[in-house]
Amino acid sequence: MKQFFLRYWATSAWICLGIAICLGAALRARAQGAAPATNSATFLGSIQTIDGRVLSVKNDAGASMQVTVGEQARLIRVAPGQKTLAGASAVNFSDLQAGDRILARGAPGPGGAGIDASLVVVMKSADIAQKHAEESEDWRRHGVGGLVTAVDPSAGTVTLSGGPGRPSLLIRISTATVIRRYAPGSVKFSDATPAPLSATKVGDQLIARGARSADGHTIDAVEIVSGAFRNFSGSVTAVDPAASTVTIMDLAGKRPVVLNIAADTSMKALDPATAQRIATVLKGGAAGPPARVSGSQPGPPARIPGGPGNRSDSQGIQPLLARAPSVGLDGLHKGDVVMAVAMQGKTPGTFTAVTLVSGVAPMLQASASGSQSLLSASWNVGGGAAAGGDASGGGGQQGP
Repeated sequence: MKQFFLRYWATSAWICLGIAICLGAALRARAQGAAPATNSATFLGSIQTIDGRVLSVKNDAGASMQVTVGEQARLIRVAPGQKTLAGASAVNFSDLQAGDRILARGAPGPGGAGIDASLVVVMKSADIAQKHAEESEDWRRHGVGGLVTAVDPSAGTVTLSGGPGRPSLLIRISTATVIRRYAPGSVKFSDATPAPLSATKVGDQLIARGARSADGHTIDAVEIVSGAFRNFSGSVTAVDPAASTVTIMDLAGKRPVVLNIAADTSMKALDPATAQRIATVLKGGAAGPPARVSGSQPGPPARIPGGPGNRSDSQGIQPLLARAPSVGLDGLHKGDVVMAVAMQGKTPGTFTAVTLVSGVAPMLQASASGSQSLLSASWNVGGGAAAGGDASGGGGQQGP
């Protein structure tokens, strides 16, 4: 679970796309009322190299463009998240560095190769890094996550399960809320795309950040990210390292399920003592504080329920999972009892594991539903992060 949100921040793609949208809107607004150029080109990406007045720029799809910035070109700097050019400031060509994000507009070069820029909108890499840090902290402090139990697009609300013994969470959506959704078959947060609230369905897993009500049960969301994830639990019937798959006999569906193991899949193994401690909590059904997101990276992993009473997170279940050793396919064997959160693939009936935990037999015996809710609460939009660590998420993708 550790990378499910981490991937989101590791690539900073979420910042880049949102800013690209903002800059595009700003440029369109600036051009309103004026006749559009008949031979104009634009390119959005990151500076790779600088050779004289020529920039080598690569966009998020991997395509490169040579951008020539003449002496008469206008260069302006905007801050991450800025939606218009009203507050932009002039910047010198000498201030540009590799890693800066730019949106270049101008005439296509000879033969359509490259761009002779007349306008370059710059977002400094240092500003993006600072924005990352700020939103990462906001996710850590104000993030929540869980299973979707109800969606009301007309009212702009989503209800999340609070976990075993805890009240549900009401997520309120406004016109300013950034709504994103994972792409089918991908566990990378950077692949999440803008989506309407109606795309979120009951049974999905969702994370959100925003201001919490006094009782802690309502969130006015700044951003939400959801995905069509499935929970599975059962005994391993086959392990295929060559194909990177694990087959389990799912207890709920009473059928074999093949899980693809990706590079981002988080795999953990609980020792018997740890599994028994968590089972004891599940049997008690004690309530803890509402599920929250933790992690130092943006892209929030939701915290796992904290256990009886008002115990702190450091005393709760999450640290137990966080400390569990990671395993590879060679650490799984036929007959092992596992739980998994998986992403539905592009092909019906196919699944890619986001998180897989073995050694969970005592937990399933104590409470199968509680165990699945606990594991679901730990998913992390951005790569598959387990409790704690560098899991992250948050923010719609932004940046020029």
